[in-house]
Amino acid sequence: MTPETQSTAGVILLAVTAVEFGGVSLLRFLSSRTAGYVDNPVRRALFQAGHAHAGVLVIFALLGLLYLDAAVLGAGTRALVQTCLVAAPILMPLGFFLSVANPRAERPNRLIALVYVGAAALAVGVVTLGVNLLA
Repeated sequence: MTPETQSTAGVILLAVTAVEFGGVSLLRFLSSRTAGYVDNPVRRALFQAGHAHAGVLVIFALLGLLYLDAAVLGAGTRALVQTCLVAAPILMPLGFFLSVANPRAERPNRLIALVYVGAAALAVGVVTLGVNLLA
């Protein structure tokens, strides 16, 4: 594993604690019947989606980093893939959470666009890596 990949993996592993904190927060919202969460189905659904995406995408990013070291890529392409793999588990959950930050939100605000930006980053990263692994 290259030093760059190793340090990136270390940061992603540390981010797992943020996912854990989010899960504990959701559990606390449910168990204490926090107003603005239990009585707001849109907010509850998007918070759950944000938490689920964060957990899955962090694991996916770690897996992608292992394949990144197996690929033969130029420095720029390698940096692009690495950035995209790290951006997705940050941007997508952030979009879910921030789009309904207001406890009275009845629909997502414009920050839901971060979900689409994160999805685009994920697509660019995995397609670029996948094509290069097949070449």
